[in-house]
Parts: sequence; structure tokens; C-alpha cells
Amino acid sequence: MKIRIGYEIVYECPQPTPMILTLDVHYSRVNDVVVPAHLMTDPAVPLVAYRDGFGNWCSRIVAPRGDIRIFADGVVRDSGRVDDLAPEANQLALQDLPEETLVFLLGSRYCETDLLSAEAWRLFGHTQPGWARVQAICDFVHQHIQFGYQFARPTKTAWEAYNERVGVCRDYAHLAVTFCRCLNIPARYCTGYLGDIGITPVPGPMDFSGWFDVYLGGRWYAFDARNNVPRIGRILIARGRDAADVAMVTTFGPSVLKSFLVRTDELPAT
Repeated sequence: MKIRIGYEIVYECPQPTPMILTLDVHYSRVNDVVVPAHLMTDPAVPLVAYRDGFGNWCSRIVAPRGDIRIFADGVVRDSGRVDDLAPEANQLALQDLPEETLVFLLGSRYCETDLLSAEAWRLFGHTQPGWARVQAICDFVHQHIQFGYQFARPTKTAWEAYNERVGVCRDYAHLAVTFCRCLNIPARYCTGYLGDIGITPVPGPMDFSGWFDVYLGGRWYAFDARNNVPRIGRILIARGRDAADVAMVTTFGPSVLKSFLVRTDELPAT
């Protein structure tokens, strides 16, 4: 299948404002790109691209005073299959984990392992290590948090989401990531496109989505505590320790977000 992706984001800046934009499709999907979703701005400004420490494609601009529109439109080929399932995937002993996974066992800006470790072991210490344990975490988080855009807050952490019991997709992911790390399962935060493909369309505006990967049985698998079912058409943009590493737009100065639109639509077969 082919999926049309894109976005249009408008900021108002009272002064020239440097920005880092993490909006390009992840390099791991480069062979699936049919029409590149090149990042463009109106007015046009110089753009410098680079890879961050996690391998994500990022762009640097200086937004001028006034309004700036940041937009893209592209097409990505997708298998049409749901997320991989591997109920037999085992949890590796910590001493057997590859070194590159160890950073995803540590606490981070939004994932306070020190505050949630005791709760993680109380809630999930009795579960079977491996896939079953991660699924138990997803089941708990899915039921524990009530979803609602009105509950979004850019400063909300896993500890706060656990106690407030409300949030958006990033809060589900942060809490599940934190529980996994507390139980010695490497977990990394992911962001990208996830449209209503293969499900009843969800009312409301489209948005970027947050989910997470865990390292089991020698490879990474995608899990989604908010939806808690395998999905079709997950298109990765970036991954890191938590949302702080993969912010779509990071501004270095005052700015106002005036409008935000995300597009993820399955194209008719041709």
C-alpha cells in the first residue's frame, strides 16, 4: 500500500528565532519513500540538515520575525501488515545486552525510573519475563490512563501521568517505557505517523503519534500502550530516550504556535 504523509505548522515569532526541526521520515524507511516529504518553509529560509546522536534526521533554521509556515507532502510505501508479534521473544539478562541498548535502561527527562521502580516490581514482578511482561505493562497503562487532548502538557512526566491517570499518547509511552526500564528491559521512545488505517476512523484532528520499542530476543519490537492493538501503517520519524530527544520543533526564543495539521492517508490502489 501507499500512504500519503505530510504536515503544515505555522509559528509566529516576535523576533528572529532559531529552530531545530525533527520532521523527516526516519532513515530506516528510506527505501520505502516514493515521493520524498521534503521540508519546506514559507517564507523560504536557509536550512541545514544533520543527524543527531540517535541517528534521526534534523534540520536547523532561523525563523524570521512574523509568521513562518513549515510544511511537507510525500508518499511512503508500506507493507500493509500489522506490527510484528513475537510472544515467544525472551528477555535477555542484563549482562548479555548489547552496549548500544544500555542507554535505554536509564532514567531520562520524562521517565523517572527512580520514582517508579518499586511500583514496577510490585505491579509486574510476578509476570513472565519477556513479551508477556511488556504486554502486561501495556495492558495496565492502557487501562490506567484516560486519553484526552485536553490533558496534554509538555512538562508532564511518567510519574505525573501515573498519578494523574490522564494524558495523551506520549504519556502512555513514557509510563510504559519507564516501567520497562525499571524491569531491566531496554525501551526507547518513538514518534511518527500513524493514521486510521485498518480501523474505524477516530473523530478529531490527525496528530503525530507516540509509541515505544523494546529490545527482546535480540531485536527491537514496537509496542503501543495507548492503542494496545497491532496497527497498520506506522511510519517512524524519530526515536530516543523520551520525547525530549525527538521534539518535532524546538524553538530557541519566544514563539506562538498558530496552527498545526498532520496528514496520514492511505492512497487508493492503482
